[in-house]
Amino acid sequence: MNYDLIAIGGGSGGIAVARRAAQYGAKCAVIEVGKLGGTCVHRGCVPKKVMWHAADMAHMLEDAQDYGFDVTVGGFNWQSLKTSRSDYLSHLNDIYRNNLDASGVELIEGYGRFIDANTVEVDGKHYTAQHIVIAAGGRPSIPQLPGAEFGISSDEFFELEEQPKKVVIVGAGYIAVELAGLLNSLDSDVTMLLRREHFLGRFDVLLRETLMEQMQDNGVNIINCIHMDSVEQESEGGLKLVSKQGHNFSGIDTLIWAIGRENNVDDLGLSAAGISHDGRVITVDDYQNTNVEGIYAIGDITGRVALTPVAIAAGRRLADRLFNGQAESRLDYENISSVVFSHPPIATVGMTEDEARDQHGDDVRVYQSRFTPLYHAITERRPRTAMKLVTVGVNEKIVGCHVIGAGADEMMQGFAVAIKMGASKSDFDSTVAIHPTSAEEFVTMR
Repeated sequence: MNYDLIAIGGGSGGIAVARRAAQYGAKCAVIEVGKLGGTCVHRGCVPKKVMWHAADMAHMLEDAQDYGFDVTVGGFNWQSLKTSRSDYLSHLNDIYRNNLDASGVELIEGYGRFIDANTVEVDGKHYTAQHIVIAAGGRPSIPQLPGAEFGISSDEFFELEEQPKKVVIVGAGYIAVELAGLLNSLDSDVTMLLRREHFLGRFDVLLRETLMEQMQDNGVNIINCIHMDSVEQESEGGLKLVSKQGHNFSGIDTLIWAIGRENNVDDLGLSAAGISHDGRVITVDDYQNTNVEGIYAIGDITGRVALTPVAIAAGRRLADRLFNGQAESRLDYENISSVVFSHPPIATVGMTEDEARDQHGDDVRVYQSRFTPLYHAITERRPRTAMKLVTVGVNEKIVGCHVIGAGADEMMQGFAVAIKMGASKSDFDSTVAIHPTSAEEFVTMR
C-alpha cells in the first residue's frame, strides 16, 4: 500500500507529524508495535507526574498540622494509586487512537523495518511512501555487569505491584533524581549511587547543589564517586550490590538502573535504506532531513533535546514544510525550557552560568536569589527556593533563567516566552510584580 507519509513510531512525534500532514490532505499512516503515545504516556512523563503529585500530596499532608488541621494519615496504598494511574493511561491510549481515526491516519500495528529507501516492512507486508519519518524513540540503558538483570529500569518501575521499601537507584540524570525524590517522599528508604561527585551535570550549579542539599535533608542517602562491580541475589531474597571500591549494599528489595537511554536505531533496517547513523543517533540537518531524500527523523532518535514537546513541535513543523508550502518551517532548538520533577522541582531555560561565561567571558552578569517561600513561612519543613538570571552584554540580555522550588514547573512557561523573544534584565525590571508569589523574585532581583 502506498502513502504520502509514513511515521515509524506511534509516540508523540510520530503521531504529531502524521496528524498535521493529514490536516493538509496527505494520506498518512503510523506504524507502532506497542501502545500509542510512546514512552511519555506509558513509561515516562505522564505516569511519572501522577506519582510526583502523590509524593507532593504526602508533603502537603505533613504540612497540614502547621496550618491548623487535625489530620490523621492512615497510610499510603500503592496498589490503589497504580490502578487509578493505569486506568488513566488506558484512557489516554484510547484518545490517541480516536484522534488518529478522526484525522484519517491509518494505524499499522507491528514493528517497521526499512526494505529500501521508499519501503517499510511490517509483519511481512510492504508499505511505501514518498515521505518516511523515523520517530522510533529510545529505551532505558542497562549496564553490562554481572547480575545486572536483577535490577529494573524506569520502564519496569511503573509495573511494580508493591512499593519498594529499601531501594537503590544507580544514576545521576533527571530520571534518577525524580524517582529518588518521589519514593523518598512516599517513605521508601532511598539510596542514590553516583559515578561522579554530583548529579544533573548539565544543569546550572545553583540548581544541582540546592537540590542535592534538599534531597539529603529529606533523607535520601546520596553516595558519590562510586562504580558498580556486580549484583548478587541474597538467600533471604534481597539484593546485594558490590562496588569496585569494595563497598557492599545489602538487603535491597529494589534496584533501579537510571543510567541513561539508548535510541532504537539497531533494528530498523537503516542500512537497507542507506541512512547515516553512528549506532546511537540518526544524523539530521536543521530541517530534520537525513542523508536520504524523502526520509526524516525526529525526537530522541536524533540525539537532540529529548523532550516530548520537542518531538511534537519538530514533527508539526516538518509536516508544515512538506505539505503546506512552508519551505522554511523548522524547529528552533535554542532556548527550549525544561523541568525536572524532583522534590523540589527544577525549571530552566537557556544557558547555565558556566556555559555563558565560556562563550561570553566578562560580558556575563548574574543575578540570583535564595529565600523561603511564603507557603513554608509557618511550616516545620523549610525547603528553600533559589533563582538565577544569567545576562550578557551592556543591555543585559537574559540568556539563562533557572529556578528550583515549589511552583518552578508552572512559573517557567511564561518566562520562557519572554526569553525566547529576547527579553533583557530591564524588561524584567519594568514588569510589575505579582505579590506575594515566588515568581515575583524574577522581576525584582537587584
